[in-house]
Amino acid sequence: MSKVLYATMRALPGKREEIARLLTALATDVRNEPGNERFVVYTLEEDPDFFHVEETYRDEDAFKAHMGMEHGKVFNNAIKNLVEGGGSKVVFLTHIA
Repeated sequence: MSKVLYATMRALPGKREEIARLLTALATDVRNEPGNERFVVYTLEEDPDFFHVEETYRDEDAFKAHMGMEHGKVFNNAIKNLVEGGGSKVVFLTHIA
């Protein structure tokens, strides 16, 4: 069964462009992971400092592999001083229909 989640984060004042650049680079790396099926980055139309990332992985093992990737660790470290709360908020989803 697929592992589906979304992550959100709000850029600190003046940091939106840097977050967008980091997320764009991360998207390229994650999309190249063998178990990744979807990695799409959005900002809210009414609040471009708020980022929303949708992710789908083939299964739990693919997600675990993703969590061990160096590019994700580098990204999470890089955003510590760029987003509210020092990181993203992750929400896991369960498919029902």
